Amino acid sequence: MCQEHTNHNHSHNHQDHDHNHDHDHDHSHGDENTKYFVGFSLLLLFIGLLLTYILKADWFINNTTLRIVWYSVAYLPVGLPVLKEAVKLGARKDFFNEFSLMGIATLGAFFIGEYPEGVAVMIFYTIGELFQESAVNKAKGNIKALLDIRPNEASVYRNNQYTVVSPEEVQIGEIIQVKVGEKIPLDGELLTDKGSFNTSALTGESKPSTYKKGEVVLTGMINLQNVIEVKTTKLYQDSSLAKILQMVQEASARKATTELYIRKFAKIYTPIVFFLAVALTILPFFFLGENYVFQTWLGRALVFLVISCPCALVISVPLGYFGGIGAASKNGILFKGSNYLELMAKLDIVVMDKTGTLTEGVFKVQKVETTMEQSSFVHIVAAIEKQSTHPIAKAIVEAYPTDKIAEDVHEISGKGLQGKVDNQEILVGNTALLKHFKIEYPSNIDDIVESIVIVAINGLYTGYITIADKIKEDSKEAIQLMKKLGVSKTVMLSGDKDTITQKVAKEINLDYAVGGLLPEGKVAQVETLKKENPNKSLAFVGDGINDAPVLALSDVGIAMGGLGSDAAIETADVVIQTDQPSKIATAIHIGRETRKIVIQNIVLALTVKVIVLILGAGGVATMWEAVFADVGVALLAILNAVRIQKMKFI
Repeated sequence: MCQEHTNHNHSHNHQDHDHNHDHDHDHSHGDENTKYFVGFSLLLLFIGLLLTYILKADWFINNTTLRIVWYSVAYLPVGLPVLKEAVKLGARKDFFNEFSLMGIATLGAFFIGEYPEGVAVMIFYTIGELFQESAVNKAKGNIKALLDIRPNEASVYRNNQYTVVSPEEVQIGEIIQVKVGEKIPLDGELLTDKGSFNTSALTGESKPSTYKKGEVVLTGMINLQNVIEVKTTKLYQDSSLAKILQMVQEASARKATTELYIRKFAKIYTPIVFFLAVALTILPFFFLGENYVFQTWLGRALVFLVISCPCALVISVPLGYFGGIGAASKNGILFKGSNYLELMAKLDIVVMDKTGTLTEGVFKVQKVETTMEQSSFVHIVAAIEKQSTHPIAKAIVEAYPTDKIAEDVHEISGKGLQGKVDNQEILVGNTALLKHFKIEYPSNIDDIVESIVIVAINGLYTGYITIADKIKEDSKEAIQLMKKLGVSKTVMLSGDKDTITQKVAKEINLDYAVGGLLPEGKVAQVETLKKENPNKSLAFVGDGINDAPVLALSDVGIAMGGLGSDAAIETADVVIQTDQPSKIATAIHIGRETRKIVIQNIVLALTVKVIVLILGAGGVATMWEAVFADVGVALLAILNAVRIQKMKFI
């Protein structure tokens, strides 16, 4: 119940994880048989207690052989799996674990004649495991919901007709048909003019999304309007959904500091408890002499063992974090591990990229100014920009489709592109690009606030194109919510012009912003922030592709609008599947509530255990109190951990 098998996936930068594997075990009580076994054992225990204490049946009370047989039959269905696990771990030289602890305590109870107590310990221990199994399943509910959205068939166009096949059989470039109400079985390009889709299973957003012809639609989206056709761009196993599922399923492998500490604590604590129990049995002999009764002190030691089982701690802490990961995925936020949940809870500084994070990242051409014929100018610029994936480049290409071919195009980092069109040397980028090549341009260009693409042909300034971006609807609200949650500093770093950056920062009430930064400039800014605030946790929010160096440098790398972006899922520690900056605040809130629950469970478990351990050692608490203290605390901790699933977040 308490020990978990973990398969660690090393995170890219943040935390050295404990790579020692815990013992895996298949002591799972979640099947129907276990419930029947518990029911059978409980019935025999109840009848035995009824005959002893209510009916006071002498034929049962005074027949020791009958009582041993009766309670042994009650014990074996629930006790054998635990004893088997204790033997299996003992063979691996792990003698101090919850299974051996429970085995010794219950067999010891039989040895001193406390048969019903021995059976009760094992029954309630197993009931505790059933509750844990149920709690884990509940925590996994959102992940199971993700698993359930995987389509199990695809209608693919082959031999002039649509044939229904398994999605695994569909190749890249094939055309599939999706009817109304069906899930898209593979990632692909929409061939139909327009489609409306329910993306809630992927993003947590209930509002339908509209996609146009040529846009990418993803596995698991539900088609709402008309029959659509999709040209597949990825194999089933490479789909965004498959990557997201893999990420969420692996999340439980990356442990939070608290979780790692509790596991280490349990490994040290359990052998100490064993030796204390042995000492409690033997040491009184040296002080009490003739008054020493072995059976009495052995009984106290067994009570001590039952109470000291660290289950409540070892179950509830990982379960609390797992519940947090589940609650986050329900809200369209994917955490790559519980360590990031813990870091989010402590977050002090949030550094954000501008384009695509706080602004829409959807650029539109506003104005064209040129010294040459405008049509030729825009087609030359579009030919060069076709080689770039930057949102500004896409806006120009979309506004001015061209047949012109650009050659020898290469990027000059943070400045723009250089290439040839019609044997002319072309430079397309920001003012820094022209300064780099010592090309003069009109001074009033530096006063333009909008994003600007400046152009030089054959070493001479030729004109510029201005582009505008729009602030996202909830960017301002996101900053307010973060400040409400106690984030001490909100920062924006952008490669865009400083004038635009400052304008956006002012509109959404950021603490400060820096524009005109190259990738290395962003790294330098984050390094400075970390030096100035050495004990504060820092998150960087970006698109997960261009900002990889800064994402790696931050304590938590958050990818905004990561749905469908393989790079975002690979690079970031937290993926926000929608484009909403307000989800950053939701992620912080979930992290804080998870941490609160984990701390409550630790305090509750340790307090109750210490009190009952003292009472047990003093002979005040009996085996029955020990059972209820152990199982009761474990159940309270489990119920508290599951509570996060029902919470509402910012």
